[in-house]
This record gives sequence, structure tokens and C-alpha cells, in this order.
Amino acid sequence: MEDSVTNQELANAIMARRSLPTVTGPAAWEGYTFSDQEIRIKESTDVYGAVLWPSAMVLCHFLEASRDKYSLADKNVIELGAGTGLVTIVSSLLGAKVTSTDLPDVLGNLQYNVMRNTKGRCKYTPLVTELIWGQELEQRFPRATHCFDFILAADVVYAHPYLDELMDTFDHLCQENTQILWAMRFRLDPENSFVDRFRQRFHLEEVYDLPSLSIKLYRAWRKDKTTKVQGEAAA
Repeated sequence: MEDSVTNQELANAIMARRSLPTVTGPAAWEGYTFSDQEIRIKESTDVYGAVLWPSAMVLCHFLEASRDKYSLADKNVIELGAGTGLVTIVSSLLGAKVTSTDLPDVLGNLQYNVMRNTKGRCKYTPLVTELIWGQELEQRFPRATHCFDFILAADVVYAHPYLDELMDTFDHLCQENTQILWAMRFRLDPENSFVDRFRQRFHLEEVYDLPSLSIKLYRAWRKDKTTKVQGEAAA
């Protein structure tokens, strides 16, 4: 009972970071507060990936609340399925060098939100770029030169036909010292099946379980290597 109350309080605190939608001229906005900054996000309801889902808020809350343990300052970070850009924006505000990726039809709105909320506020300007899961990974992100400290993902697993390609993308980008922070909303069986398959390649640690939101937050790292954090903990 105590755990369920605590998790409900956490879920309430996370959702409280969002303010009511506002209308400025012809554009509808939603406001969020992270890193002591007001963030204004424009959604695009005609594109599925350009709508902000609660999983992104859960991941952003964790990044801010755990900044001492999982500092993003000066770290190389890539976000998969960045959508409206909230996770990219918060990561940038926390000092990360962020590569923000999504499909071509999402990039316009993503670029707009990222630039509007990070310009003049961040040490590093985020890079917004196309990434189609499973395609041209070594050509676009060669492992020898693209070493990421963190892979961030929010709500990238749902009933779409590209789960194999997503798995291959995680596998390509996650190197020896890379950590994956992944927030996921459970809807249907494909989500559970993906988690089972994911465990075959990666160590998986549950960080948050928020039943009221049907969301879990995971930390993961390669099975064949140990991250620095894990190595330090073992020491």
C-alpha cells in the first residue's frame, strides 16, 4: 500500500509539471516546467509522432531529479523518436550535447520546438536530424566516431511494424559505456514481447513503475559489457 501511494504521488508530481494549453495567435501550446525554465511545446495533431505523450514527462522528471547520479553535463546524448522535442530540450538545459532524431515528417515541428526553447539557454545547440530505425545506421552514425553516453527514448514501443528495426537501432547505438534510459507506456501485448526480447540483449533495471499512468522507466546497458556506473557500483 505504501509503495502504491508513493508511486501515485510521484505520478501526480510529474503530471503537475504541465500547465493548461494556451492559445497564442493561431498556435496552440502546452507549457511545462523543467530545470527552472518554462518550456512551451507546439504539437502537430496531424502527425502521430508530433504529439507529446506522458512518457516523455516521466523521463524528463527522472533526468532532472537524478541529475547528481546521472549527470548529463557535457555528455553525448541521442534521443530516438524525439517527437515534439521535450526530452531533447530538457537534456540540453541540463548541459548535454544532444542529437535529436525522428522521422522526416516530424522534423519541422521538432526543430521549431527545440530551437525556440534552447536558443540562448543551453551550452550546446542540439542537432536535429533524421533517423529511420534500422536504416543506414553505420553510414549515418558510425560506431567509431559516434559514441553516446546516453540513449534516451520515450514511448517508442507501441503497435507499429518497426520493432525489429528499433531493436537493431538500440543495438547499434549502445556501446560499451552507453546507458539507455527508456520510458514506456504499456498498452498491448507487443510492448511486453518487446521487453522480453530486449532483455536478451541488454541488462534491464526498472527505475519507475507508475501504474496510474501505465508507464515504466527503465535503465539498460549491454550484456556483453559493463557500464562505468555499474563498474563503479561494483567497486
